[in-house]
Amino acid sequence: MDGRERRRRGVRLTAAALVALLALAGCGSDAGDNADSAPAAAPANRDRAGGAADQAGGAAEKGGDSAAKGGGKAEQGSGAGAPDLRVDQRSIIYTGTMRVQVDDVDAAARSAIAAVTAAGGFVGGDQRRSADADARAELELRVPAAKFHGIVDELAKLGRQQRREIRTEDVTEQMVDLDARITTQRARVESARRLLARATSISDLVSLENELSRREADLASLEAKKERLADLTSLSTITVSLVGPDASTADEETEVGFLVGLEGGWKVFLTSMTILLTVLGAVLPWLLAIGVPLTVLLVVLRRRRRTAPRPMTPAGPAAPLPPTAPPSVPAARSGP
Repeated sequence: MDGRERRRRGVRLTAAALVALLALAGCGSDAGDNADSAPAAAPANRDRAGGAADQAGGAAEKGGDSAAKGGGKAEQGSGAGAPDLRVDQRSIIYTGTMRVQVDDVDAAARSAIAAVTAAGGFVGGDQRRSADADARAELELRVPAAKFHGIVDELAKLGRQQRREIRTEDVTEQMVDLDARITTQRARVESARRLLARATSISDLVSLENELSRREADLASLEAKKERLADLTSLSTITVSLVGPDASTADEETEVGFLVGLEGGWKVFLTSMTILLTVLGAVLPWLLAIGVPLTVLLVVLRRRRRTAPRPMTPAGPAAPLPPTAPPSVPAARSGP
């Protein structure tokens, strides 16, 4: 029994040793294969790492923009409880309309233009109508926003102010939104340019060029909107009407009623008759020059037709009368 147990233990030990040797041999072959495939896999890993780095860089840029936006929102949130007193830091569009009655319209217009030019502005439009005391001048003035109210008060002193209307529009939120969109769009344009620089196929080049053109066009549109708003906020617009002393001080009111309609219809009738007589006066010389000779010619032709002798037809022999048949005699009745 002891000999059999020893043999069994020897067989078990031998089998365990063989299994251990086979396992060691397998590990060695796997290590060799991995060592051989490591150089081939290194470029692919580097490419993947490079792409991951680019993505990480783009994510970092986006994260920076988000952090900046978040900081701005945090600042706004912190000041939401108290009123914002920093009016000079807000983007506000000022627009004014005035009507001033003056003794000399041309002199007042020159004074208004001189005041605006001295304040750093310029004249955007100038329309004048000279009719002595009923003269009128329409001026569109662009002045710096900081001097808007001062210029309005100075224009009111040119004569007797009849009307003043000032409108304001706060576009601060629009400016902030445009700044954020422009920053994001610039990052998208730069990303498209980097991708275009690394493109290797023609199809990728074409698609990336189209995408880059579209993104650049969107960026240009956003920048143009921002420049327009910046121009409106930096330079305010004042439309001033300078009228003479005989101009009506009250705005014309719309009148309705039967008499008003009758008066309007009579004016239209007189205007129509004036136009008709004007046209008739313009056509009358042509009628005299062409119509009179033509009428005389027609009268002469008609008289000639009436006085012209008619041709006589020759008389021929009389046609014979057709023979007349004898009257029919009724048949005699036979007796019963």
